[in-house]
Amino acid sequence: MPWCAACNRFLSPSTVHVDGTGPTCGNTVDAGRAQPAPSVDATPAPGTQPDTDDPLDPVPWHFKLMLGALAIYLGYRALQGVEWVVHHL
Repeated sequence: MPWCAACNRFLSPSTVHVDGTGPTCGNTVDAGRAQPAPSVDATPAPGTQPDTDDPLDPVPWHFKLMLGALAIYLGYRALQGVEWVVHHL
């Protein structure tokens, strides 16, 4: 997220000028981890994937824990549903 130290606020990437200056103060903006806008000439050919060199962030442990708990819960509810169907036939 672009950060302007002079204005003391975050800016949306679309409001930062092409030369890297802020829209109101004109000072240079710290780009942070923002990706530069792709140029018109850098568009990949149809049917090809864009070149991405940045590795993906690892999946947080608590997200994996939540998915595991969800799988156990849905499995338990599926067994309850099967049991209910068997008793009502």
